[in-house]
Amino acid sequence: MTITAKQSEQMLRASVQKADELGVPVHIAVLDSGAHLKAFLRMDGAVLGSLDIALKKAKTAVLFEANSEAVWDYVKPGAAAPGLELSNGMLVTFAGGIPIKSSTGEILGAIGVSGGTVPVDFEIASAGFAAFRLG
Repeated sequence: MTITAKQSEQMLRASVQKADELGVPVHIAVLDSGAHLKAFLRMDGAVLGSLDIALKKAKTAVLFEANSEAVWDYVKPGAAAPGLELSNGMLVTFAGGIPIKSSTGEILGAIGVSGGTVPVDFEIASAGFAAFRLG
């Protein structure tokens, strides 16, 4: 099981709505359970350097089945796996990537957002995540 195109579109719409409310143009990436791109939107005015970050936040979330910021606990200096963030084509270990799981805990994909501050990115990603849960 994975995220459908319709669910991806719902997540993009909810994320854009939240980004518009906050006045922050962002990049929004939705990946499937294999960490492959399902949907992507670059809002007008979003900083180009954030494009790859949105993709990597989602990739981090799907590969580790955890919010992207949770991976920091494993990679920070003195932690169990410093340097892990250099694996898998580079991971992003700050907020904005949220895994999407089924009711049984199966990984379905992830959403990643970048372009604002880290807390704003998380808020926008959370809006997209909530749309999936409601959809």
